[in-house]
Amino acid sequence: MSVEIKLSRSNRIYRPNEPLEGTIVTKSPSSFSHSAIRLTVNGSVTLQIRGGSAGVIESVYGVLKPISIVNKSVEVKSSGRIGSGTTEIPFSVILKNPGDGNLESFYETFHGADISIQYLVTVEILRGYLHKSLSATVEFIIETAKANLPDQEISPEMVLFYITQDTQRHPLLPELKSGGFRVTGKICTQCSLSDPISGELTVEASAVPILSIDIHLLRVESTLLGERIITETSLIQTTQAILIADGDVCRQMTLPIYVIVPRLLTCPTIYAGPFSIEFKVSIVITFASELSKLHPKSDPRTPRQWLAMESVPLELVRMKYFSNSVNIRLLDNVPDSNLHLDTFRHASSPPTNFHMSDDIGLD
Repeated sequence: MSVEIKLSRSNRIYRPNEPLEGTIVTKSPSSFSHSAIRLTVNGSVTLQIRGGSAGVIESVYGVLKPISIVNKSVEVKSSGRIGSGTTEIPFSVILKNPGDGNLESFYETFHGADISIQYLVTVEILRGYLHKSLSATVEFIIETAKANLPDQEISPEMVLFYITQDTQRHPLLPELKSGGFRVTGKICTQCSLSDPISGELTVEASAVPILSIDIHLLRVESTLLGERIITETSLIQTTQAILIADGDVCRQMTLPIYVIVPRLLTCPTIYAGPFSIEFKVSIVITFASELSKLHPKSDPRTPRQWLAMESVPLELVRMKYFSNSVNIRLLDNVPDSNLHLDTFRHASSPPTNFHMSDDIGLD
């Protein structure tokens, strides 16, 4: 005897103004009676305080009180009897009534290290005091309603970066400090969730051979605890070196940057009262040395003598329309005399018309 929930959409993506539809499927060798079939929809923001930047006292708090987004319970069927074999019972639940206004913020689904925004639907078949109730739970994905997205076009933003031995704030190998290196490029700092993070980089000079160039996507989760803001930065996903550069790079060759934004592990950048979710892109250059061979799997967030890195903030948004034009600005550490905007405005870029299909499954 079992029960499961099958949602009407294979990708499990719904908007707050849409009904959550599906079927409750029961399988039983014989018929059985029940007192009610109840469906519960629950959405909440779970905040957790861990070690790292949190102090000893803050870590004691552990999990904070969840922030409720939606909590609805409906009775699909009153008391009755379910026959033997496979039985399908359809259901439909309105997530947000039109008259609710903006009292509740339906944040998009997000699975982070310290912050989790999750929406669950649970079915429970009550069978009385003498029998154990049957239940099943499935997660569904919430995305911002298209009607609530701005109608005007938004131009994606790019930043010019400039990586040399002088821009690094950590100690470098003597041969890197004396010989020098220079890597320039551009990368998105405002990007649609349905588009890849794109850009390009050029190794103009390097006295030491390059082992690899990696792009790392980081999440920055901040939680308000009393009068303190606890911020943790963690790695979301690593684009393997083969996608950017594997081995020493030809000088003056333009290399494309093209990173698919992972679903569920990202969401639109959020600045809420008790928490915020931000993102960063980190460009990490590993130089060939004896030390880099001894530590091939070092944490990319930790500066090392054989690494050069640059991090730029990334704003993720969900928009109806994204303009083909691109706004380009200089990173704070880029001297105007070294890079010129006109050089990059006419430079080649990776394709920007790629969109992830809504029909792609989660598996």
